[in-house]
Amino acid sequence: MMRIIAGTKRGRSIFSIPKDKFVKPISGRIRQSLFDILRPYVTGAIFLDLYAGTGAVGLEALSRGASKAVFVEKDGLCMKTIEKNIAHLEFAEQAKALKADVLTGVKWLEHFSDYKGYDIVFMGPPYRTEENLPLYYSMETLKLLAEAGITSPTALIVVQHHRKEEVTDVPGLEHVRREKYGDTDVDFFRPAKKPGAAAEPVKGGPEPE
Repeated sequence: MMRIIAGTKRGRSIFSIPKDKFVKPISGRIRQSLFDILRPYVTGAIFLDLYAGTGAVGLEALSRGASKAVFVEKDGLCMKTIEKNIAHLEFAEQAKALKADVLTGVKWLEHFSDYKGYDIVFMGPPYRTEENLPLYYSMETLKLLAEAGITSPTALIVVQHHRKEEVTDVPGLEHVRREKYGDTDVDFFRPAKKPGAAAEPVKGGPEPE
């Protein structure tokens, strides 16, 4: 059973998806490492959890002090699980779950960020289909985010993906950090700075490899 790692809901359980439904939740190890890195940025943040699955990442963010979390997921069973977790953890006033396909566009999500822009975006697109064929959604989703302009100027965008999926800079975003966990990579991006201004590295947690 998954549990909240730290914060106001530390130790509370998170409802999961049956393993035969081909949803691979973020591991506890990666979630712990991710929030060690995000610790300086979470308090008061508006958090966007794309391809949310069970909602574990956004729920962890709320427990650690994020002011609001928006969850986007297209699978009906996952949506019910997210809603169940939000109610179970008593985050109804701070959380919004939206059933939608991220790949159709994300500009409309600006209406749920209190018009301030999202401070942290996490995406963990599915790696494979039910037929075990590889999926490569990360770069396409990064491009949609960059084009939509729904993040704050100092936002962090985090992408969890299979190491065989190539993730690089896209126009409007700058790659600032990468962490490796077995067959999983986690990449960090920021909105691109003006010409001549270097992007600041993401500090906190273990040093990047």
